Amino acid sequence: MKINIGTNIKRLRQQKGITQEQLAEAVNVSCPAVSKWERGETFPDITLLQPLAFYFGVSLDELMGYDKEKVNEKIENVISEYWQYYYKDNAKAGEIICGAFREYPNDYRVMGCYMWYIAGGAADNDPQVLLAHKAEFEEICERIIDGCSDESIRLNAWNMKAKILHAEGDTQGALEIYKKKYVNWYLTAEQKTEQLFEKDTPEFLHQVRVNALELSSFAADKLCKSIYFDGSRPLAERIEKAELYGKKLSALAEETKELCFVAFARSFWGRLRNDIHYRGGGEEAELRAAAEENKLETLQTRLLETDPTYANVWGHSH
Repeated sequence: MKINIGTNIKRLRQQKGITQEQLAEAVNVSCPAVSKWERGETFPDITLLQPLAFYFGVSLDELMGYDKEKVNEKIENVISEYWQYYYKDNAKAGEIICGAFREYPNDYRVMGCYMWYIAGGAADNDPQVLLAHKAEFEEICERIIDGCSDESIRLNAWNMKAKILHAEGDTQGALEIYKKKYVNWYLTAEQKTEQLFEKDTPEFLHQVRVNALELSSFAADKLCKSIYFDGSRPLAERIEKAELYGKKLSALAEETKELCFVAFARSFWGRLRNDIHYRGGGEEAELRAAAEENKLETLQTRLLETDPTYANVWGHSH
């Protein structure tokens, strides 16, 4: 982070209507020292910061040019920009987050994004990369766990510690972290929100629909993976089986016009298209999956236009 103390001293001195000589006398330094501060050639000794802030009647943050709200806004913007590039230009995303880590090395959000970028994302991590950066990652994790109050960032740090253990061959140790630090399916925020309301109430029905949509998409993703990554079969057979299941799901969505089934089918085809694109299966199979996904998206749009309740639920789910 750029330190603007020299510029601020000059501004505050001029606002107070005093010369460099008068400021130098007030804080017991030489006039050339004040001049160097204001030109940005040197910084005041740390023991002078509080006297300078008191003399000008400002906080230390203001003297240093540290505006927490502006800095926080900058950090949020740079993280947002990082995620905008993450999937379309990963190298550019890396430049952004590595630059942010150099400028804001103590921000927990930046630390987390930087660590997971270097690690290659949340899944399919290369054990050699994790081990090569073990010391740096563990230091980041400890700083986050000891100082961060955001539980989601803390959990990501615990996740990295588990990933490193697994890379070292201690899979049991990794699993123990997950068992101790993460909740099971029935202790999620969504499940507890559903249980907050009495059954047979609009609020309960709304949350049930939210949960059904989220879980449908999630379950469809897992079902497709369980077929595509079944190494006991040739890839062509796996894709054929996945397409068979997908067509039955699409038919169910078309027949019922139930958004839960639409979400399930669309997620299934989307996962299949993604896996074929990145891991193999052929252009024709990818195009078939994309066509089914697009057809379901059209159905989803039609449902959302005719039923505002669905729109509200979908808005929460996605």
